[in-house]
Amino acid sequence: TLTHLSDSHVWEDVTLHNSSLPPLAIKNPECLGLLHQLDGSTDVWMQYYCILKDGCLYFYASIRSTQASGGLYLQGYRVNEQTLSVKQSVIELKPPSEEFKTFYFCAENETENQRWITALKISIKKWLPLHQAIQDFMNRPLEETRM
Repeated sequence: TLTHLSDSHVWEDVTLHNSSLPPLAIKNPECLGLLHQLDGSTDVWMQYYCILKDGCLYFYASIRSTQASGGLYLQGYRVNEQTLSVKQSVIELKPPSEEFKTFYFCAENETENQRWITALKISIKKWLPLHQAIQDFMNRPLEETRM
């Protein structure tokens, strides 16, 4: 299930189209690889093959999956590194408001963690101006309709 945080239908259509593709069919991904996601209800780390593309993180059960098992729109999310123990740090994705849940991920090692954190920050930043432009467009006063 994709969490919608966007008014941009074109972008959503592309994203939904991407989520119906096998992972290796997504063109020019910004980051890809194995990520472990913490399941908050069971405290178990689930492994996914993940692809980051245009401010959306796609989850696949494996690299051989035919389509994404889920996706996350990253608009408004903040990326932080949290230290769990001396050996392990995790990637925290904090939502723009309390109604959305915080996600925790960890990659295969520290280097991979840093690679994901950098890519996530860049991907979110890149889409923020576009999202803002869409918001401004949606919220603009309709001068043409005034008599």
